[in-house]
Amino acid sequence: MKTGKTSLDRYTRSPALGLILLFLAAVLVFYLVIGENARIAVADNMDLFQAQYQMLKNEGIFFTQGSEAPFLGGISRDVLPSELSLTGLLYILLPSFAAYVALYLLKIVTAVVSFCLLAQELKGRILGPESSAERAAGRPEHAAFADGGAGEKRERAFASLSLLCGFAYGILNLFPSFGICFASIPLILWIILRLERASGKKEFLLCLAGCFLYPLVSYFSYFGLFILAYMAAAFLLVSICRKKPDLRLLAAIVCMSAGSILFEYRLFRSMLFSDEITIRSTMVIADLSAGEILSQIRDVFLTGGAMHTQSMHRTIVLPVCVVYFLGANLVRIFRKDLRAVREDVFNLGALTLVFNSVVYGMYYCGPFRRLVEALVPPLEGWQFGRTSFFNPFLWYALFFIVLVRLYGALDAAYEKRSGKDSGAAGMAARLYHLPPYLLVLLSILVILKMPGGYNDLYNTAHAEANRLLRGVEEDSLTYREFYSEDLFDAILEDIGYEGEWSAAYDLYPATLEYNGIRTLDGYLGFYSQEYKDSFRKIIAPALAKQEPSRQYFDAWGARCYLYSGTNVITVEPTRSFHHNEEPLDIDPDAFRALGGRYIFSRIKFNNADALGLVLRGTYEAPGSPYVLYVYDAGE
Repeated sequence: MKTGKTSLDRYTRSPALGLILLFLAAVLVFYLVIGENARIAVADNMDLFQAQYQMLKNEGIFFTQGSEAPFLGGISRDVLPSELSLTGLLYILLPSFAAYVALYLLKIVTAVVSFCLLAQELKGRILGPESSAERAAGRPEHAAFADGGAGEKRERAFASLSLLCGFAYGILNLFPSFGICFASIPLILWIILRLERASGKKEFLLCLAGCFLYPLVSYFSYFGLFILAYMAAAFLLVSICRKKPDLRLLAAIVCMSAGSILFEYRLFRSMLFSDEITIRSTMVIADLSAGEILSQIRDVFLTGGAMHTQSMHRTIVLPVCVVYFLGANLVRIFRKDLRAVREDVFNLGALTLVFNSVVYGMYYCGPFRRLVEALVPPLEGWQFGRTSFFNPFLWYALFFIVLVRLYGALDAAYEKRSGKDSGAAGMAARLYHLPPYLLVLLSILVILKMPGGYNDLYNTAHAEANRLLRGVEEDSLTYREFYSEDLFDAILEDIGYEGEWSAAYDLYPATLEYNGIRTLDGYLGFYSQEYKDSFRKIIAPALAKQEPSRQYFDAWGARCYLYSGTNVITVEPTRSFHHNEEPLDIDPDAFRALGGRYIFSRIKFNNADALGLVLRGTYEAPGSPYVLYVYDAGE
């Protein structure tokens, strides 16, 4: 029986949508009130991309060609983020902190919309493969799902659960600068499925346009190359199964490749048309034993593996998915219904999860990694273990499938028990249908309440609660304090700064870069090996005293910092600071040879005279936790 309600009606009328909109509004108001007093994650965030976007704005080089960025002694603008991306456009149009908040909100919206589009497209397969009995009876696939009032109730549940699971995926505290890239993974899957099923020329061309434009919301090195690889594998498998080439999927690959080249032309220009030897050629990646590789595979499967992909699935999502996987497939095997095992989209997703985890572990298998680099030399140093970036989406997609099927099973059980249409409202019916909603809401609470990492919302709320209710100021820095713009404005005016090359000590170079100071140091995973060798001469005295720092710099080198010869930890992004005076272990002549003039330090040097450094002043300002010593190395 038709109800007259469209799928869109069920989404727009769902209480879940109201909950999501309320959350977005609350977050917006929260950040409007808190402003730059928010506690924003530092690692690979404020010390990296946030400063780089601001630097591009300060220098006016977002769109320029052949220009240099004023850090690491002056490197090509091309190695920094493209201006032709949705994330880049946000930073062009908005102040940096506002862009960061907008990126978080837009990430959630993108995840919810993309997740729901994909859910609707795959509805038949999500509800489950037909059983042998259903096939034997010649029943239409999932005919019972849409029968009468029970069908309408289940349709509403499908919409609500897809909204809530998409929301859970959207609020995951993943790599912030690539939030939209993560959130849009289900979008490209939806576009490809629509392309495969397009019934007319117009729809087909629109889907191809979607593939071409998709790189605007993605990033080739972290996501795009992997997506194209998955698409190529699908093309081969489908073509073999159909015994003819899948020309539609091939067209999608061509269009997305063309879009990637256009929108990330700077990246491709650097990779393909530069003969510069970079630090990737000397990066040392650990060759682990078989046992250690298995441990890596286990960890990435259970936890996400790295800070960038902490999907918080271990407490609720993983147990639910594992129990369902074992239970459903054991029943099918017992019934000798292997076709249902093969056709279940849940099993395909689970297999992909395992595959991604295995590839992540194999990245640390030396012979395998070197084979990949030998076969495809441009990929030398490329972290193909980033297949783990796709696991957070897969976990919550599988979780959604289980919840939808659980709802259907509970609804069928209630209908059988009550002997009447399960679409009828009532307390008993609501209690019967509660478990799927309870599970997804608990999973959302786990994400929101997990401290640390990139959970800026929790960290900020926790710090503000401590300050207001207990009078305790947490040691972490706020966004405003981390960059301390007023303090640096005063310093630069006092010393008459005119663009001289500088460096930071016990202070992130990103703080200087954000404030318009040209730095010899910096953080980037792709710069000249020649420059790394030149910079190493500056810090050689410190590296000689601290073996861990030497190994860290020589084997990796992305953090090209002034290292301490006294402590292994060089930078402490905290409010409290208890260092006494200590020596600065550098080669001052090498510093000057690279054009270095100023050193901005949180520590006073007791060997400044011996190094030929002159203390230009000691600076502090209201609202800043820093006491900075500015040293002049002379011209």
